[in-house]
Amino acid sequence: MGASGSSSETKTEGADTGSVSDSGPRGLEPGASAERLLLFTDAVAAISITLLILPLVDLVPEAVSAHEAPSKVITDHLDQIWSFLLSFLVISNIWLEHHRTFASVGKLTRPLMVWNMGWLLAVVVLPLPTEMIGAFGRDSFVATFYYATLLASMVCRSAMLRILTTTPELLKDDVPGAHRRTADLYTEGYLNVIAVVVALLLALAVPALQYYSLLLLVVPRRILRFRDRAGAR
Repeated sequence: MGASGSSSETKTEGADTGSVSDSGPRGLEPGASAERLLLFTDAVAAISITLLILPLVDLVPEAVSAHEAPSKVITDHLDQIWSFLLSFLVISNIWLEHHRTFASVGKLTRPLMVWNMGWLLAVVVLPLPTEMIGAFGRDSFVATFYYATLLASMVCRSAMLRILTTTPELLKDDVPGAHRRTADLYTEGYLNVIAVVVALLLALAVPALQYYSLLLLVVPRRILRFRDRAGAR
């Protein structure tokens, strides 16, 4: 009886272990917290967007040492102010997109964390081409560098959304419509990638449109809204 009981208990434990391992998503990162990852990501994005203003702050002591009028800090550096405002809006927008991406995420996998770090790398690098825009103006290399950095962030976000759509177990169960919302975000994500590529080609073909072609990024969301309205009729 002891042997058979021990054998049955072993089989039961083995079955239970198998059911637990099969119920979770493959590659689940043990001990990884989605909330902690978001806090870290938010902190890095906040630092990156703050760094954008530092070159403009440095202009003040330079103007004082050169005995220039205070107004020249603004009037003589319009390109730098323009690039600051541009990147402030860009980082704000891609951070909001990232926030929407992780709004329903409850669990993490290693690939999801790796792609998130790639997204952070693009956000951290963005102040560099921003400063180059203010220094070199409408240079084609600078424009390519800027758009490539932005494109990298879009590709990383699309990769994260791809993981979430193919591994719905990572999403929170208590968020209604999480799977449908993530699928819509994935569609919007790869449309954004296409929009950035088209914007870059336009910027290189027509230098007067440099950076203004980023307005194409509003198109994907408009398309999805139109699709949803048409489907609701």
